[in-house]
Amino acid sequence: MDITILGIESSCDDTSAAVLRDGVLLSNVIASQAVHVKYGGVIPELASRAHQQNIVPVVDTAIREAGITVDNIDAIAFTRGPGLLGSLLVGVSFAKGLALAKEIPMVEVNHLQGHIFSHFIDLPDRQLPHPGYPFLCLLVSGGHSQIARVTGPLEMEIIGTTIDDAAGEAFDKCAKIMGLPYPGGPVIDRLAAQGDPKAFRFAKPQVDGYDYSFSGLKTSFLYFVRDRMAENPRFIEENKADLCASLQRTIIDILLAKLIRAAKEYKIRDIAIAGGVSANSGLRKAVEEEGRRRGWRVFLPELKFTTDNAAMIAMVGYYRYLRGEFAPLDLAPVARLEEL
Repeated sequence: MDITILGIESSCDDTSAAVLRDGVLLSNVIASQAVHVKYGGVIPELASRAHQQNIVPVVDTAIREAGITVDNIDAIAFTRGPGLLGSLLVGVSFAKGLALAKEIPMVEVNHLQGHIFSHFIDLPDRQLPHPGYPFLCLLVSGGHSQIARVTGPLEMEIIGTTIDDAAGEAFDKCAKIMGLPYPGGPVIDRLAAQGDPKAFRFAKPQVDGYDYSFSGLKTSFLYFVRDRMAENPRFIEENKADLCASLQRTIIDILLAKLIRAAKEYKIRDIAIAGGVSANSGLRKAVEEEGRRRGWRVFLPELKFTTDNAAMIAMVGYYRYLRGEFAPLDLAPVARLEEL
């Protein structure tokens, strides 16, 4: 059909633009913001300013790398939310301006749907494995931990979600407690490979249903480390790898326990993971091992599709374009998932 979608993603601290044609990725450009590293977390005002600087060159590069012109674009897909409001505003405003100037329709995208349906992106040289419907997707990132039951293109039900901190947030906050650099998740993953996951035991929350909670784990980790440091000021330095391995194992166990229960209850064997934490090597290995044990078909995203990227936004935009679901020009970005 040759439907060409320009995707724009600016929900947090990465400015990204991508071009997708009939589900095949032609380009995916990401500009990351190193300015937040020294602060140990994303500063919203700095993020929105960086998006303003990056948005034009990033979109221009994506269009040129795709080998097309603006006149070839059938629709502009943009992240409406959830995310940082100032950052979202930059992407939404740019999409509106381009849509007005070139008379191109717009399509709004739920950022979390983007992560889930990134599993349906294909590359020019090969078709990637796609889960069949229905499938379960464990979405794990810095702001969200969810289990979604997906029954068709854009048809999904959230059966479990975080009631406080998300898994990625727990990684980053515990890393900060240990004095590790931001973002902490990848650093913990690297150090965990050198440690003993059974060296220490941390409390696991007891939450009904399929909802997640990581706030208690974060707090118990803080008190555990503080008490040991009172006895031995070099405790963290001497046990850093074991602490990381034990913490990572605990978070993975919490995530998988609910996923396994959901797969049994819903009798679903196609299991996918998505989101920034889906890049974690321990989680990927654990899901694969459970898949072999339980007869699942496991779908792991390519690492370039785990972080925030416009390719996944364009993918959802493609589905919404096929359904004729276009966005009005007076649409505003929203920070919270509940507002979408």
